Amino acid sequence: MNSRKVRSFSDIEQLCHRNDTVVTLCGGGLDSAYLLAQLSKLDLRLIALSVDVGDDFELEQFSCIADKFDVDITRLDYRKEFAEQFVCAAILAGGRYLGQHPISASLSRPLIARVGVEFARSVGAKCLLHTANQSQNSLRRLNGAISDLGFEGYFGSPYEFDAVSREFKRLELQEEFGISGFANRMTSTDTNLWCREFESGSLDDPEQFEIDQNLYQWSVESETASRVIQLRFDRGHVVSVDTEPVADFVDLIRGLNTTIGRYGIGRFSSLEHLENGEKVLEVREAPAATLILEGFAQLASATVEVETLRWMRTLGEALILEAVEGRWFRGLREALQSFLEVSAHRVSGEVRFTLRNGGFELAGLKAVSPLYIRDREQWEYAKATAAKSVITRRFDGASVLAEQGHGVGLGQQVDWLDAGLAHRPSSEKTWQVHEHIPHNAAAPRFSSQNPLPGAPDGPNSTTSLD
Repeated sequence: MNSRKVRSFSDIEQLCHRNDTVVTLCGGGLDSAYLLAQLSKLDLRLIALSVDVGDDFELEQFSCIADKFDVDITRLDYRKEFAEQFVCAAILAGGRYLGQHPISASLSRPLIARVGVEFARSVGAKCLLHTANQSQNSLRRLNGAISDLGFEGYFGSPYEFDAVSREFKRLELQEEFGISGFANRMTSTDTNLWCREFESGSLDDPEQFEIDQNLYQWSVESETASRVIQLRFDRGHVVSVDTEPVADFVDLIRGLNTTIGRYGIGRFSSLEHLENGEKVLEVREAPAATLILEGFAQLASATVEVETLRWMRTLGEALILEAVEGRWFRGLREALQSFLEVSAHRVSGEVRFTLRNGGFELAGLKAVSPLYIRDREQWEYAKATAAKSVITRRFDGASVLAEQGHGVGLGQQVDWLDAGLAHRPSSEKTWQVHEHIPHNAAAPRFSSQNPLPGAPDGPNSTTSLD
């Protein structure tokens, strides 16, 4: 067991002495306020660090609480780094936990830990504390990242071994310190640019829970008319929305959360596992993430060879797991991300979705280097003529010798049900193409003057019955 790990309030009392510097990673909620209240009893130099990753931290309101305990608050803006270094990597990996919900805190926690370690070192902090408990995955994510980054001091959460109920915290803050304002917070909320996440409290029991609709802020239906939205990708990265170039990825995500959220899109309720396999319910809203991840998946399917695509999905899941388990700063995550970045070089083009109240569907896509077939019938004609073994004969007895056949596919019968054509071998090395045309047919006939479409370069192949 790590001897530098803080797991209870008694650990802090034993490790820290008068005027020692302690940095807390502050989320601005009930847990953060209660932690500062307890630490203020120890005569320490306290600094509350808030790392802005697009959250809803109310600085002015929390400053009033911090002032009661003579605590300095430092707020650092890392939204750009979060979007470009962590969210972009998640998009390439598929971005969903076991194919269910977009991962969120798994991306923000390593960045918060990194900033926390750098800041704690800069102020000579003896302890770097956070507020996660054993029923929150942030416990192992923050502890794992801080440990992997080699922080020299003590770190952890006193809530790991000191399980204090939310009601107890509220009452003590109100009665002992005169701090109110948390009475209506029945759930724990975590917000970043990419996602808003709710857990605990009224959402504890997966078998019987009711979501307070007032929790949702981004995915509230307000539009009635459907519309089409277009995302353009270049090498796996979103570069424009509705032909408007992306100047700032942070602004893009915020804008899409608003645009897409008006249709009530991007809500998730699902389970996620804890360190020892138990599972907890988490509720999310992530409108921008929902559409961007689907857009990338659709365009990757259209442009990436199937074997590479399989490995992208397999290794993408592996990267997601590294993030979920708090191992972002290890070599495996870096190696997986490198593969995904190279594989995404082909993922360029446009994808369109129709947005409607409560959902969306694919409306079309246009890849720069597509692997899809746009005209299946024409493709079938081209594959047939690639055999270079065609004799065309009309019912009137006229025939035109095209070429004697050779190679793959000889001796096989290929029926064209849609086109009304039947291809049968007339000898070991020759095919006949019988074109069945109604007497009044207006369709063009193929002959030496009006030949079949030319074949693309490639190996000979046969066409199977539809």
